[in-house]
Amino acid sequence: MGPTVRDGAIVYDRLASLSDLPVGLTDEQAGGRYRLSRREDGAFFGYVVGPQSWKRFLHPPFLTLWKAKRAAAGFELEPGANGEAAYALVGVRACELAAIAIQDRVMLGGPFGDPGYKRRREAAFLVAVNCGQAGGTCFCVSMKSGPRVSGGFDLALTEILEGEHRFLVEVGSERGAEIAAELPTRPASEPDVAAACAPVARAEAQMGRHVETDGLKELLYRHYESPHWDEVAKRCLACANCTMVCPTCFCTSVEDVTDLTGGRASRQRRWDSCFSVDFSYIHGGSVRGSAGARYRQWLTHKLGTWYDQFGSSGCVGCGRCITWCPVGIDITEEVAALRQREAGGR
Repeated sequence: MGPTVRDGAIVYDRLASLSDLPVGLTDEQAGGRYRLSRREDGAFFGYVVGPQSWKRFLHPPFLTLWKAKRAAAGFELEPGANGEAAYALVGVRACELAAIAIQDRVMLGGPFGDPGYKRRREAAFLVAVNCGQAGGTCFCVSMKSGPRVSGGFDLALTEILEGEHRFLVEVGSERGAEIAAELPTRPASEPDVAAACAPVARAEAQMGRHVETDGLKELLYRHYESPHWDEVAKRCLACANCTMVCPTCFCTSVEDVTDLTGGRASRQRRWDSCFSVDFSYIHGGSVRGSAGARYRQWLTHKLGTWYDQFGSSGCVGCGRCITWCPVGIDITEEVAALRQREAGGR
């Protein structure tokens, strides 16, 4: 699976050949805006990130947990047939590797790990790509998650466009070494290594956004009752786009489904969102009934209480939530607004 073009965006789908890659294309991103444009070179990975993340392969948006059919003595249970495959994920960026590591802590940490996620994760072969440019909504430098990959991959590629079009290959695992041994490679020279460092440094200098992370969790806790959340709610559509495109959001709902005869039933899990009124519904009503309360929950969890649960931030600075918000709500601007309120004594 890797990047390809569909419906005017770069998405992750099955690759049959090199021609499926978005060769010579780049993406222009801003708050609520995404456009593809033509590059002046033949870069294979000259884009940043699109609306999808690798989460959809490791933590699928829809999953049948089990099925049951009526039998003479009751019901017979069957495992869910989800067609799980061993994926090679090609083109994984540094921020996305960081997101996968976060999902690992969520899905595999503690006493109640997700066995399906564990199987898919162990079977996945990750081919990472260092970023050669930053997008208009990127802030991975602030979150210390990119633009250079630092681990968690089987192979890592750096695309070098200056001079001969070539790739610097780094091996990150035994499986990666086995694949690299089959490739027509040569040892990298010092000029090759220097040429590979240049685009990554350029991407680091191009960050489109910045967020001050020092004391951020405490800042959010102090402003739990801030009127700022109601101001955000005036713009927020509660559409859940930010949670759907986020590479680390993991909320799901489980529902039981039966056929019309009552002879078959299944339990299904699907992605859900804390922006849904029903998500926090308990007997008597929803815990978070307003859009302001739901946005506060999302941002405070992502940047604050995630530390308490999992020991890290839940944000990797990919900027997807900014780009794909229909009204362009910017998580970095909302953090800055809270700091400004505090500085002004409000």
